[in-house]
Amino acid sequence: MTGSTAAPFTADDYRARMERAARTAADAGLAGLLVAPGPDLVWLTGYTPPAVTERLTLLVLAAGQDPVLVVPALEAPDAHRAAGAAALTLRDWTDGKDPYAATADLLDASGRFGISDNAWALHLLALQQAMPGSSHASLTEALPMLRAVKDAAELDLMAAAGAAADATFEEIRNVPFAGRPESEVAADLDRLLRRHGHEQVDFTIVASGPNGANPHHEAGDRVIARGDMVVLDFGGLRDGYGSDTSRTVHVGEPTDEERRVHDIVREAQEAGFRAVRPGAACQDVDRAAREVIAAAGYGEYFIHRTGHGIGVTTHEPPYMIEGEERPLVPGMCFSVEPGIYLPGRFGVRIEDIVTVTEDGGRRLNTTARELVIVE
Repeated sequence: MTGSTAAPFTADDYRARMERAARTAADAGLAGLLVAPGPDLVWLTGYTPPAVTERLTLLVLAAGQDPVLVVPALEAPDAHRAAGAAALTLRDWTDGKDPYAATADLLDASGRFGISDNAWALHLLALQQAMPGSSHASLTEALPMLRAVKDAAELDLMAAAGAAADATFEEIRNVPFAGRPESEVAADLDRLLRRHGHEQVDFTIVASGPNGANPHHEAGDRVIARGDMVVLDFGGLRDGYGSDTSRTVHVGEPTDEERRVHDIVREAQEAGFRAVRPGAACQDVDRAAREVIAAAGYGEYFIHRTGHGIGVTTHEPPYMIEGEERPLVPGMCFSVEPGIYLPGRFGVRIEDIVTVTEDGGRRLNTTARELVIVE
């Protein structure tokens, strides 16, 4: 089993994150941030509520104010134990009280606030009623780069998650494929990811033969046969940070066409990776990979963006797509995953997680990108 290391974050780390988030919000013209349970709250405080319920839990951040966590009284003991609790003021409330009025007292009732994408409509509507002059924007819209640039400790955790996914691939390539349903191989991937330290498995795509032409195919009861190309795409969270990798394998010897298509995708993936450098635009990565596939005559069969950010969630900004002119910055982590999908026949995708360095990029997945033959 790949070793597991607890996230090395302290109250000071969380305090710095909250202060930076509040400053960034102010620079964006926001009166503050309202952070509901979910990945943003975990990243900012280290606190994961026991469960998302109808009771309001909300982190309130505003420049020049101490962070306040509004929390139900029955969950306050857990909140006090969170790693970032020392950097917080807790304001607990009991059933029968109005937590929205208490939250409104902390804020400029006429301000514009960023709010977590996953906040319940129940809570947002009640906050709007308590602060009728306020307005809101999703955090992804207002502060898309809030978590995008990872520090050294986060990069270590990202690298460990990538290594665990690589170890999973090295094992899965040796299991039997032919004669087994996709769902059984997907279960093997889940088991191996957990064995290598993942506490959460988000997806285990096993797309064989014609199913490979569907980029988000869910493993089903199709029995994998000799002669099938099989797209494997799997990942999740290890110590709170994401893995996501894709490799395409072939059951038995491939045809010349299958080898050629795989080689084109491999060349495109390499071109996308080589486009990664500080100051380059996100769209440059997409353009580099897409140009290779288009030049080979398969442009219409590359039907998705080249990459997505990854961190405490497996999909987050920035996105490697035409029109995204945001510059790459050292510490950003994202996928580079071009593909070719031939309807009714087969698909090929190759994906690595890449981080931007001071002078280029570094892959966090290092398994072979050549076509692997399985049995």
